[in-house]
Amino acid sequence: MPPIPVADLADRCRPIEFLLVDVDGVIAIDDRGVETKHFHVRDGGGIALWRKAGKRAAILSGRSAPLVDRRAAELGMAPVIQGAAEKGGPFRDLLGALGLDARQVCYMGDDLADLPVLAAAGLAACPADAAPEAIQLAHLVTQAPGGRGAVREVVEVILKSQGVWEDLVAGYRS
Repeated sequence: MPPIPVADLADRCRPIEFLLVDVDGVIAIDDRGVETKHFHVRDGGGIALWRKAGKRAAILSGRSAPLVDRRAAELGMAPVIQGAAEKGGPFRDLLGALGLDARQVCYMGDDLADLPVLAAAGLAACPADAAPEAIQLAHLVTQAPGGRGAVREVVEVILKSQGVWEDLVAGYRS
């Protein structure tokens, strides 16, 4: 799918209240030899800004790792759904449990397991290095690769579209 026009992107961003992200390849770089995950400070800062704007964020991951639970707790992300090899069902369950409409959700994923959620979410986002099939479904593809500030980039686009970015930034200037 070619990039959507800026006006259409802004229209998709305005109703977003919930940020749902995959972990590996999106907010973490995974060293599979030893179970470690490297989280980029800009992505954590992006989640913090998102939460400061009064919005909620959660994780939907195909893999399971205790490190993810710890990082999510640090950032105030809940729920944390791990071990979801098939993500469409858990996404629908999450919408029902939280009383959300799919149009209110930005989902950020990078691989084939993310396709059902990318297709259903109000705003589908992918990092620059996502699988081509994921990028085809994305409304927004970041300049940053996964685990290197891509989540922060998405947060900034949404909050600017919603007209709250400048107020958040002003708090850092004073």
